[in-house]
Amino acid sequence: MNAISALIFIVFVGGAALSYVAQMPLAVTIVLALIGIFLGYSIKIAQQWERAVVLRLGKLYGVKGPGLFILVPIFDQVAMWIDQRIRTTEVNAEQALTKDTVPVNVDAIVFWMVHDAERAALEIADYSSAVQRVAQTSLREMIGSSVLSELLSERKEADATLKDVIGSKTADWGVTVNSVEIRDVAIPANLQDAMSRQAQAEREKQARVILGSAEEEVAQKFVNAAKLYAQSPEALQLRAMNIIYETTKERGATILMPTSMVDAMNPGAAAFALNMAKTDAAKPSPAPAPSVPSTRS
Repeated sequence: MNAISALIFIVFVGGAALSYVAQMPLAVTIVLALIGIFLGYSIKIAQQWERAVVLRLGKLYGVKGPGLFILVPIFDQVAMWIDQRIRTTEVNAEQALTKDTVPVNVDAIVFWMVHDAERAALEIADYSSAVQRVAQTSLREMIGSSVLSELLSERKEADATLKDVIGSKTADWGVTVNSVEIRDVAIPANLQDAMSRQAQAEREKQARVILGSAEEEVAQKFVNAAKLYAQSPEALQLRAMNIIYETTKERGATILMPTSMVDAMNPGAAAFALNMAKTDAAKPSPAPAPSVPSTRS
């Protein structure tokens, strides 16, 4: 009984009591009491999210709500009140074996709602429990058909698969599955350690491969630079001078170098020495001195 029907019931039954006290005709008292009972039973209110499945003489009469509606006493009855808001159901699968025979514990949440109140009331006795059992069975079936790596790395695909499977089973009951979210996938501790070592080994392998590729690339650059410096000695001298400058600039140190090395890095001195060598090579060699005969005493 809602607030409106209770108020009407109190008003009419109270009027009947007053009429009896006032010694009015008994028929008036009975009529007022019957009207109060009739309206108190007949007037129903369904909230915005509620639907009332009404049976008349045992047969479906209609789905009422939201708002105010009236039932015929004795003939009509509300078989079930249906809540059409989104509801959540938690499901879990303990020690379920994956396709690669790994025992896992999986927790998931199913978001669902009733979109057809008539079918939810007439097609199944307890749709809430049925949704939970179907979700749990479908979760175990999904785990058994998936390998562990897919469960850990492809949760979005697993969520979508569960949503489609559960939704196809509950659609006949007037229930729509909005989404399914896998919250946790728990694996044995010893398997976690093995997977951790495997992941660490893979990371070390990848780091070594990257380091080797980098060293190969640097070595190739050095080979190209050596060829370029071999073709241009001046570039090699400038590079050596730049290295010395950068070293002194960054560390603020004093560098002692042999004089021969300084001369080697001086392009002017190198050019002068090269010209002198060419001039000496071009001069003719001096003629040998004539021999003087010796006298004996």
